[in-house]
Amino acid sequence: MPLEGASDLKVHRLLSIVMHLLNRKRMSGQELADLFEVSLRTIYRDLETINSAGIPIISYSGANGGYEIMEQYHIDRQIVTLEDLHSIMNALKGIRSSLDDPDLDTLIAKVGALMTKSEQSLLEDAGETLIFDTNIWRGGHVDQAMMAGLRQAARNRYAVQFRYTNAEGQDELRTVEPIGLAWKGYAWYLYAYCRMRDDYRSFRLTRIKQLVVTDERFMRREASLEDLNARWGQQENEHEIRMVLRFHPRARVRVEEYFPPEEIERDEDGYFIVRTQHAEDIWLYGTLLSYGTDVTVLEPKHLADNVKERARQIFNQYE
Repeated sequence: MPLEGASDLKVHRLLSIVMHLLNRKRMSGQELADLFEVSLRTIYRDLETINSAGIPIISYSGANGGYEIMEQYHIDRQIVTLEDLHSIMNALKGIRSSLDDPDLDTLIAKVGALMTKSEQSLLEDAGETLIFDTNIWRGGHVDQAMMAGLRQAARNRYAVQFRYTNAEGQDELRTVEPIGLAWKGYAWYLYAYCRMRDDYRSFRLTRIKQLVVTDERFMRREASLEDLNARWGQQENEHEIRMVLRFHPRARVRVEEYFPPEEIERDEDGYFIVRTQHAEDIWLYGTLLSYGTDVTVLEPKHLADNVKERARQIFNQYE
């Protein structure tokens, strides 16, 4: 892809356009212009540059028109750096720690084969500087056979049944259409269409019991794993409450580990004032209570009242 005379910024944009078109079936000129925050005329010039560099871009007109790279075209290994391959290997090894999937071993071997022997020796001499492990350190073990069964059911579109215990301890029999698995923060979740709720739901795998993969096939619904992840992320933000918390100086380590620096202030007495937001759920109350007397909820009042009431119930339990 000869780009002599082009600025570093333009080269980066041209490569990014190629990557997006390789990973998506078709994009309109306006979508590309919005994505890279340039004019439509600039995108047209960029596409001409990419085409003249030997990367075949096809244009389609009409309501579903746009641009895409010819299906037979594939990216050359030379554009992927050794550091890129190393990062891919680390991510795959981390996922393999949770998933009992022989295909991952094959994929890791294929990625490794893209490196020359001298590059492999270079990485061995440098040693690992990053480990990505999705296994939970203490508790919360997830059955690898369950994960394999759910992935296979999602891939082949088989409905599954299981007993599920929600955060309130209620146990129910669910029949769902699995879409896929997602690692969220510190746990694995199943994204699926729940027939009981007649809507999409996420299920924490450690709360799933008595899993049965049925022989009933289902039609694939429109929502993808990526769509649901983005949708629920937006919903979580919409339902978050704003809080002002005051922490004792001795809680400094936990405060700085959990909250970003821009949310933390220190008052004249050495106490930490944290202004943050979070969904008001059981996890939030459990976290606040875990700080004991090291935290005081300053705002909102109803959150402070609820924490106080829960603390009173704990006290009464031991009376």
